[in-house]
Amino acid sequence: YWTRGRDMVGACNLLGVDVMTGHWEFTYRDEEIIENIGEFNGDFVAQNIKVREEALFDYRFMDFGGFDEDMGLAFKPYTIKELGGVKVAVIGQAFPYTPIANPQRFIPDWTFGIQDSRMQEIVDKVREEEKPALVVVISHNGMDVDLKMASRVSGIDVILGGHTHDGVPTPVAVENPSGKTLVTNAGSNGKFLGVMDLDVKDGKLRDYRYRLLPVFSNLIKPDTQMLDYISMVRTPYKERLEEELAVAEQTLYRRGNFNGTFDQVICDALIKVNDAQISLSPGFRWGTTVLPGQKITMDNVMDQTCITYPETYRREMSGADIKAILE
Repeated sequence: YWTRGRDMVGACNLLGVDVMTGHWEFTYRDEEIIENIGEFNGDFVAQNIKVREEALFDYRFMDFGGFDEDMGLAFKPYTIKELGGVKVAVIGQAFPYTPIANPQRFIPDWTFGIQDSRMQEIVDKVREEEKPALVVVISHNGMDVDLKMASRVSGIDVILGGHTHDGVPTPVAVENPSGKTLVTNAGSNGKFLGVMDLDVKDGKLRDYRYRLLPVFSNLIKPDTQMLDYISMVRTPYKERLEEELAVAEQTLYRRGNFNGTFDQVICDALIKVNDAQISLSPGFRWGTTVLPGQKITMDNVMDQTCITYPETYRREMSGADIKAILE
């Protein structure tokens, strides 16, 4: 929040991330997004982000390496990687509902959406021109949209998904006109590493093995370089982050799409502070758990609530409005 996302770029570079697509990156200002991607050592890919036609005449990021003027795409749609002697195409699918779920004012020149027809065009183009043995999509659609896309788009071998935070223990094999696509999700908050081993022979996927590898952080020796980096990034904000606010009487968590005990604390606080009859908290599914007897710090609160447009509102609403929001 305070570094405008730049701290995470450094962490990704240290971790060795090769390819990524986007979601919350687009709640920063467009120029900040472009700068952060410029600092990223890997490839940022997204086939479903287009520059608005009216913006193309005076587009501010013409010099950005990922911009494709011919296709009108704001970012590279795919990248090619050589893995274990196998040519792999990795296509990106950013969160499609960005301008609906988050303020569009931060990204006025870009359109999003699922764009499955464009995905089909790019898959066909990549298969014809690049001749990869595997086509993999890294997606932030969410599991349900990934399953639908896999049924409608032919030629994708694997979709490695995110967004819904589902730890999917076995890939779903979705049938489509040209065969099957494996769809999976590795959960959230670094609880699991999704490990997929692919057996490729004669330029085709023959077999696979998949497992969710649990990450037990208290059993793993921390990387000293990463520890030093985190310490350096946190130092200017350490006093604010470590301010002690309360002690947890019960486990405070947020796991489901609708409610959790930390959501309840937030909603109770909104009612008390704003003298409201009903309070609503966004259906975020991030934020780490606080255990009974553990001190609740400002860090914990920001972990649950910190976004780049953090206003809260007290207003009169009709029952119909509330129903529409909940739906």
